[in-house]
Amino acid sequence: MRPTSVLRACGVLASILDVAVRDRRVLSNAARGVKLPRKVGEEHIYLSHQQVALLAGQCARNSTMVEFLAYTVLRWGETTALRVKNLDFSRRRVNVHQKAVGVGGAFVLGTPKSHQSRSVPFPGFLSTPLKDLCVGKAASSLVFGTGTSIAFVRPPDSRRGWWMAALKKCQVDDPNFPLITPHDLRHTAASLAISAGANVKAVQGDARAFLRSDDTGYICRPL
Repeated sequence: MRPTSVLRACGVLASILDVAVRDRRVLSNAARGVKLPRKVGEEHIYLSHQQVALLAGQCARNSTMVEFLAYTVLRWGETTALRVKNLDFSRRRVNVHQKAVGVGGAFVLGTPKSHQSRSVPFPGFLSTPLKDLCVGKAASSLVFGTGTSIAFVRPPDSRRGWWMAALKKCQVDDPNFPLITPHDLRHTAASLAISAGANVKAVQGDARAFLRSDDTGYICRPL
């Protein structure tokens, strides 16, 4: 198990035991004060503009969604929960208010990870394909997927299915194309935006910088 997973699991257990101590179910919290592994920073993978275009071209009906993820720093759950009314084409911004999380085979709507709404820019070349997806849809309909209010696009299996099939096709054209996950597109989005001169905090669209200061040393490094 990765250190990050261990830390997360221990944190959940410690919180549960805190409640048990407060309710006098147990005398002490055995999960507090435990020596835990250090979180090891992982080197992110960044795609170039050309690689993003290649990947999107292999994703068929999900091509616009892939490009959107690669240029907006939104998470998958935030992207699949977007409604037509959340897109502001005049300002080229997307207003993020919700995320959709899969729980037990169904989707549950919640607030973004930061628990705050935010406004994030998207590049002009995405305006036309996004408008095409919105044609004939109500303001409350989902941008991606079938367009209804509940048919959320499920995150792809990073080991099989349409995502892996697209990556394998990319590697035929580019043997050095990395086996990335959908979440890696978020790092790509930040990298491409900052390499174009965007402010780190402006890219994220909220008060918290998307990248830690120690990440900026290699964020613009080409693959």
